[in-house]
Amino acid sequence: MSNWSIDFAPFLPGPFFVIAVIIALALVGLLLWRRSRGALLRALAITALLAALANPTLREEERESLANIALVLVDESTSQTLAQRPAQAQAIRADLEKKLKGIKNLEVKWFTAARPVDGQTSGTQLFAELNRALSNTPPDRLAGVIMITDGQVHDIPPNSGALGFDAPVHALLTGEPEEFDRRIEVIQAPRYGIVGQSREIEFAVRETGKTGRAGDLVTLTVRREGQADETVHTVIGRKTKIDMPFPHSGQNILEMELETADGELTPANNRVVVAAEGVRENLRVLLVSGEPHAGERTWRNLLKSDAAVDLVHFTILRPPEKQDGTPINQLSLIAFPTRELFSEKIKDFDLIIFDRYQHRGILQMIYYDNIARYVEEDGGAVLVAAGDDYAGRYSLQRTPLASVLPAVPTGRVIEQPFKATITEDGAKHPVTRELPGSVNQVASADPKAEPSWGRWLRQVEVKPERGKVVLKGAEDAPLLILDRKGKGRVALLTSDQAWLWARGYDGGGPHTDLLRRTAHWLMKEPDLEEERLFASARGLTLAIERRTMGESVPPVTVRNQQGKTEEIVLEKMAPGLFRTTKDVERPGLYKMTQGDLSAIAHAGVEDVREMSEVTATETKLEPLLSVTGGGVFWTKTASLLGTGSATNVTLPRIAMMSSVRVMAGNGWMGLKDRAAYVTRGVKLTPMFTGFAALAALLAFMALAWWREGR
Repeated sequence: MSNWSIDFAPFLPGPFFVIAVIIALALVGLLLWRRSRGALLRALAITALLAALANPTLREEERESLANIALVLVDESTSQTLAQRPAQAQAIRADLEKKLKGIKNLEVKWFTAARPVDGQTSGTQLFAELNRALSNTPPDRLAGVIMITDGQVHDIPPNSGALGFDAPVHALLTGEPEEFDRRIEVIQAPRYGIVGQSREIEFAVRETGKTGRAGDLVTLTVRREGQADETVHTVIGRKTKIDMPFPHSGQNILEMELETADGELTPANNRVVVAAEGVRENLRVLLVSGEPHAGERTWRNLLKSDAAVDLVHFTILRPPEKQDGTPINQLSLIAFPTRELFSEKIKDFDLIIFDRYQHRGILQMIYYDNIARYVEEDGGAVLVAAGDDYAGRYSLQRTPLASVLPAVPTGRVIEQPFKATITEDGAKHPVTRELPGSVNQVASADPKAEPSWGRWLRQVEVKPERGKVVLKGAEDAPLLILDRKGKGRVALLTSDQAWLWARGYDGGGPHTDLLRRTAHWLMKEPDLEEERLFASARGLTLAIERRTMGESVPPVTVRNQQGKTEEIVLEKMAPGLFRTTKDVERPGLYKMTQGDLSAIAHAGVEDVREMSEVTATETKLEPLLSVTGGGVFWTKTASLLGTGSATNVTLPRIAMMSSVRVMAGNGWMGLKDRAAYVTRGVKLTPMFTGFAALAALLAFMALAWWREGR
């Protein structure tokens, strides 16, 4: 295709050429004003001179026309799967393909806006997909954008300038104008609560669509863990409050389910789940240090830095046998309140730690007996961080506390550098599993591989009688023993050298992880239980995890809300760790049981924002689309008998248009004809230069002289 045009390339610089034109116009005006003979011929001569100076050129371009591009975005978000929308969207696409195929010089690009998968965004991100499509589309060829959606879009730009192009945007709506839907909106819900207490949840039942049933009485079923279902009545639009109890630490779940109304679009959003963490009130720890040593501050700093711990710390600075003659009333030391701590208030503590403590008559034997009963009968916990004191004559093993201690000292203290290593039981136990810097000797390909942490220098040799040895030290002697005794728990650390890790000696080590995990296991932290069944859900996929100290586990029984059960076999992922996933068909609460262990998870709509409003609407897109010149069109058409069919759709007529602002009307929508092209060749032909210009100039000047001479 050839295109002709005239270009000008003046021989004079632009400003001088403009001055010459002004002077020429002034001269011609003067001649005409004076009515000089031959004025018109002189004007023609001046015009010829200016035309020669302007250097006109005939430009012939060989152009290749480029096709216009139309972008079609198909919304495949969760709300587009409701009712008959999938079939309706498919019918719209088929009809649209036919209409666009019949338009000449039009290239159509199809894109799908599916559900977000990054775990960060939510809702229908239709314009984000449009931006990705525009990255490979020249803006000067964009004829328009067509969206097939229900109108529930959550990333609409604030204005048309944010789109970055000048072309109409149209929307073909799925669904029907008269849809209605109900949902539960959680207005306020707790993120955590104190175990044994309750907190309020505020919610309201919302209705969207064209029915206008606000004020109707509705019924909800409330399900709490370990309690019978409760029925709650409320009114649509009214804020209602219910209590959420926290029976245990860890995740607590409450589910609310709204009854389904006749003609409701979907019951999928009639169920909400509130998950909140149950936390215990601050754990109280009693730390009793014997003679001062380098590791005392390590224990104190660790426990003081833990926001969940209230620490009471005593250091024995003046044992009874120390007699230096100083009067009691002149001492600034605080007397050790043995009776208050170990008789009256012992049950107020969650954990008692003896750090290098020796029995030297400070505590009477009856108090040690109280501590033993505190562990066995009251579910308390004791941690003994032992040094050479545990092997001597003043060892705690020589008191009534020995009945709960898991190992007996041999009397030998091993004084040599060694690296703590994780035992076979330790590789399974949550306290020492995957301890930073460790090497699993069971799973390691190199049996001589050593942990990356530093060495300790001293350890007490003991003979374990009960419990699990999770760490071993010098000469493979037990280093950390964990034991359950009666209702309580006991831990024995046979070295007072953990502070070397804290000081960075020989590279240091994970002293914070080890000591904190040990302390919290003793205080029955649910996440550190060695026998535990976990369950979680992502969408309609359940994830089940089992921790155990055994080599195998039986199948897990999964029970849904309807009482249907199914047994699931778990796969071994690591020593003491079994996992699997299970896809379920229906949303709701699922209970997993395995012997005495149980766990609860809620499977449901993963993208809550996407399902918060599901009725088709034109109100969200119309303000923006109208500014671009586009329009919003309902496509669903009822049949003659009054019943609609998913494939019975009506699309507006499509036309290519140019040089107009309005691109949509009643029953039609337009695409912009960009008339884009690429130039394949250019031919330039001078029009008024050389002899032609000189001849014209001389001819007009001669005629002017001839006219003046008459």
